[in-house]
Amino acid sequence: MSLTLDDVSHAVRETQYAVRGAIVARAAELERQGRPIIYCNIGNPQSLGQKPLTFVRQVLALAEYPELLDGPAAAAFPEDARAAALLALRKSPHGLGAYTESKGYLFVRQAVADFIHQRDGISTDPEHVFLTDGASKGVQSVLRLLVDGPKDGVMIPIPQYPLYSASITLLGGTQVSYFLDEKKDWSLSRAALESAHAEAVSRGIRVRAIAVINPGNPTGAVLDAGNVEMMLDFARRHSLSVLADEVYQENVYRPEDRFVSFASVLVRLGITDVPLWSFHSVSKGFMGECGHRGGYLECRNVPADVMGEVEKLQSVALCANSAGQLVTWIMVRPPRAGDPSFALFDRERREVLDSLRRRAALLEKGLNGIPGIQCNALTGAMYAFPRITLPPGTTDAQYCLALLEETGICVVPGSGFGQLPGTWHFRTTILPPEAEIATVVRKLAEFHAAFTRKRGG
Repeated sequence: MSLTLDDVSHAVRETQYAVRGAIVARAAELERQGRPIIYCNIGNPQSLGQKPLTFVRQVLALAEYPELLDGPAAAAFPEDARAAALLALRKSPHGLGAYTESKGYLFVRQAVADFIHQRDGISTDPEHVFLTDGASKGVQSVLRLLVDGPKDGVMIPIPQYPLYSASITLLGGTQVSYFLDEKKDWSLSRAALESAHAEAVSRGIRVRAIAVINPGNPTGAVLDAGNVEMMLDFARRHSLSVLADEVYQENVYRPEDRFVSFASVLVRLGITDVPLWSFHSVSKGFMGECGHRGGYLECRNVPADVMGEVEKLQSVALCANSAGQLVTWIMVRPPRAGDPSFALFDRERREVLDSLRRRAALLEKGLNGIPGIQCNALTGAMYAFPRITLPPGTTDAQYCLALLEETGICVVPGSGFGQLPGTWHFRTTILPPEAEIATVVRKLAEFHAAFTRKRGG
């Protein structure tokens, strides 16, 4: 053949993305052979039984097939779903099959601005909002904007979501790791940030930005206002952009915790010299609409000429998909009290979040009941990142592959997210149905005992 692996971009070959890596490929192969597989590798709620919200599907159905609005079938849809679809169609006169403007539908961007104002009590310019194919595309665009070569560094938490490490590698930049403190429930410290930054600078790296995931993926940790203030002050001191990945803002499980957005603290403190890029998505929270690929990027303290470059990047991709934009609209402007669909929407929302809260508690208790496995409190997001004790000479990748082969449970090795040297972990979602979690924990306990016994642990 004229094309060989050596012809493929070095950056592509070096890129790793563990949540869809070799173990997941093996899981798919086993499934094709007829083996039942429990996919705990990725936050994909509807693939594990979470039902779509009724209102979302009603509005999408009407907007995608407007003929339903004119016939006898229209009576099957509540009045506010019909009104929402009619508004979407008026704002997209050529239908959802046509391109939108590069930034996305203006009426959706205005709804995002209203959502942020309602959430945080701060003003937001819809012209500083870009609708994206999920949060990932927004993150990739900002990194593309900031990384111009191997001397450009981006600080990312360890453990992290591999989107960040993979994107930095693809762009030819340098990953600057700052370690979260597992012994203190994955908290972050100013000392760890300063140390990581100083070490990078000593190597001649120009650190451009710092990424933070709140609530954390894979740790589930929820940052309080003090944490957010500290990170913004750190960014200000070192002239860094802040990438605030806030896709799990609805997934906070302890009454004493609450989500605090970076934008709200930035405005409250009057900070005008720290560029802030905030991301949200329809994939997580209580919607779980991963396949519709909807989300947004909001920009603050970004000069007009730089905003123009962001819009250029968005224009190269033409626009985010229109159905995902519509789902984003519903996420930020759901049915309200008094609307015909409110009671059902609110009940479905509460059922999803209450179930996730129970599942987090069940999984945390179950994992901590297994000798050789230790799990911090699961306070947010959709994952557990337990620490595992392994026999000498064994890796977490070997452990996770053996777990898959013997039990059908598919999790991701901690090495794919980063971990303190000398420690081993795996990431699992909390998404299996409540009735299956006890089975998952039991199989995991039996496997762990057998695995360590066979390997001499």
